[in-house]
Order: sequence, then C-alpha cells, then structure tokens
Amino acid sequence: MVMPGDQPIGPVGEDFGGEKTTGGQAGETVSVKSDLTSLGKGEIFSLESVDPALNAKMHLVNNAIDEIGWTGYHYKLFVLNGFGYAVDSLLLLLQSIVQPQVNLEFNPPFKAGLTIALYVGLLIGALFWGLTADIIGRKYAFNFSLLICSIFAIVAGAADNYDLLAFFIALSAFGGGGNLILDTTVFLEYLPSSKQWLLTLLACWWGIGQMVAGLIAWPFMSDYSCAASGPCPKESNMGWRYEYYTCGALVFAMSIARLTVIRLKETPKYVLGQGRDEDVVETLQWMAKKYHRPCSLTVDQLKACGEINYTKNKGTAWTASNLTIHLRGLFQTKKLGLSTSLIWFSWTLIGLAYPLYNVFLPDYLASRGAQTGTGSNYITWRNYAIVNMCGIFGPVLAGFMCHVSTPILDVSEHH
Repeated sequence: MVMPGDQPIGPVGEDFGGEKTTGGQAGETVSVKSDLTSLGKGEIFSLESVDPALNAKMHLVNNAIDEIGWTGYHYKLFVLNGFGYAVDSLLLLLQSIVQPQVNLEFNPPFKAGLTIALYVGLLIGALFWGLTADIIGRKYAFNFSLLICSIFAIVAGAADNYDLLAFFIALSAFGGGGNLILDTTVFLEYLPSSKQWLLTLLACWWGIGQMVAGLIAWPFMSDYSCAASGPCPKESNMGWRYEYYTCGALVFAMSIARLTVIRLKETPKYVLGQGRDEDVVETLQWMAKKYHRPCSLTVDQLKACGEINYTKNKGTAWTASNLTIHLRGLFQTKKLGLSTSLIWFSWTLIGLAYPLYNVFLPDYLASRGAQTGTGSNYITWRNYAIVNMCGIFGPVLAGFMCHVSTPILDVSEHH
C-alpha cells in the first residue's frame, strides 16, 4: 500500500551527495535525474533498479509536498483519518464488551463465536481493501470501507439470533479491516517529510476509540443488562443493542463527514503510480493555491523523467499476475523483505494480544475463581472507561519521541 519513497527524504533543496534536488525547469530535472534516483535519507529501498522513472518522479512529488508543507487539509486528514483509526479499536472493544451479555441471552454452544467472526471479517477486509485500493484508488476505498462498517454495526444491534449477529459483526469488521490500513496510507501519502512523525501520533485515536466505547458502555451496560443468574430475555437485556446502535450511528456520522467535510482528492502518489502526471500536478497545485503555499512542480518535470512501467501494461490491473506484483514488491530486496516480515510479525503479535487480553483473560480469571471487585455493573463499567482512557497517552509519548531529535533517539546520526 505505501509507495517506496514515502520515507522522509529531506526538504526541498537538500543535498543527497551530488547536485541539489531543486524544482527547476524540465531541462534541469534531467540534469539531476541521477541524483533523484538515489536513495533518500532514511529510505531502505529505492525503485532505481525496478522502475527508475517512477523513482525519479516520486522524489519530485515528495519535494513538492515538502515545499507546500503542513496545511489545514492535513488537520482535516488527521481528525477524520484518526477517527477511522478509532473505529477499529472501538470495534474490537465493542465485541468484547457485549459478548458476555449476548451469551447470556442467546446461550450459544460456542461462547467465543463473535470473536472469530470479528477477526475473520478484519482479515478478509484488510486483504480485500489493501489490494483493491491499489487498483480502484484510495479515495473510493477510503470512503466506502467506513460506510460499510457503520451500516452493519447499526444492523448488528437489531439481530434476533446469535448466528445473524456474528454475520453482521463480520461484515462490519470487513469494512473496518480495510479502513485501518487506508487511514494510515492516505495520511502518509499527503504528509511532508518533516511531519511524518504524526503518523505515530495518529495512533492516539486508537485509545480515543476505546475510551468512547467504554464511556458509551458505562450507562447502557450498567442499566440495561440482565443479571448473570436467571433468565435473560431481550426486553431486559437491551444494553448491548443500544451500544451497537449508538456506536454505529457515531461511525455513520463520521463517514458522512468524510464525504462532506474533507472531500478527499485522490492521493498524488497513487495517481503518480497510475501514470497520470497531469492529475498529480493538478492536485498539488490545487492544495498550494487553496492554502497560499508555493509549488514549483510542473508536468514537464515529471514527463522528463520518462514513462513508468505501469503505463506500458495499462489495462491489465485486474489480472492475477498483476495482483501478485503488489506482494512481490514488498520483497524486492533482502533488506526490504526483512523489514516487511518484521512489520507483519509485529502486527501478528498485536492481533494475538488483543483478543487474549480483552476476551479470554476475563474468562480465564473467572474460571480460576479470581475476585475482581464488588460485582456492581456501575463500578465495573466506570473502571472500564477509565482504564481505556489511559491508552491515549502512549502514542502521544511515542510521537513526541519520534519528533524530538537527540543522539539517543536519532539512530541515523550514528550511521
């Protein structure tokens, strides 16, 4: 999803060991092309040997984004993309919040069925949207994934049986799985290099999503849940339904805000990969004009870099061989393959830790007779909201550490 060249390459005019990467005229672009196709500072992979023209164009676009700098458009992206990030954590927590009461009402033979449904939906959604966003574009996948997530979250609250509820949760997670990767991708592809530490800070929205789920659960799950002993009819167990209705409506409102407030334009780096140089310049010039910023990038500069490989194979995007290119590109070199593998492994551990902590740990402690408090629903859900609120501050600290350059934190100074 993230294009090589999204790594920080320094501001416009920074010297990479040869001539400077200025904005210049078309002729000047050609004269510094060898410099543009070199690795930028902090990059672990270059398209030099794979697609030299795309590599040169990507550096020009990165420099243009740096020239424009941080704008009000980025503020909107941070909030609305961040909310999408919050939706995924809210979904994970929502399912673990309602599962005990759902089990009391429907008494399913397999108590962890909702957890399986959620993660199957997330996995399929991440694979589907991750691949199709490279084909149909970030814009449509970015908008529709959150809309799908919100609609099926609302519908899940109306489910009358366990199987139907699990099905709607899986469909909601299908949208959420794609939304997670697109939030970070769209944000990163618009960020100037000096602000890319904000991608780490964006994770604070993960904690905000958990906090919102906990705060909504506090009144609903306290006052509208049946007791653990005795019958549990629908009429006395509406709390988990109210939880889904409220959270789903909130997500729906934000998905509409994405369409009406931000009015996302296709990201310039995706458009560049499609060989549409004119659209790249149009998008960046639009942003520069709207926020009164300079932008010296021209179509002639991009054309002078040559034709990228995509335009030579245009029209075959949906073939199986072309789809595998997206995966093979993550292992172009030994170093890039190692980086990809480590990132996947990290996410695997995160995916393992969340259900273990939020779903299975409470059951394990209860099965061992652990005393976890007074048993009051009000106290339980109050503490739940407070604990999840604490998840906001870790990413804030991590973002600050990424932003502050010291000999201890800036490893690049020692290489």
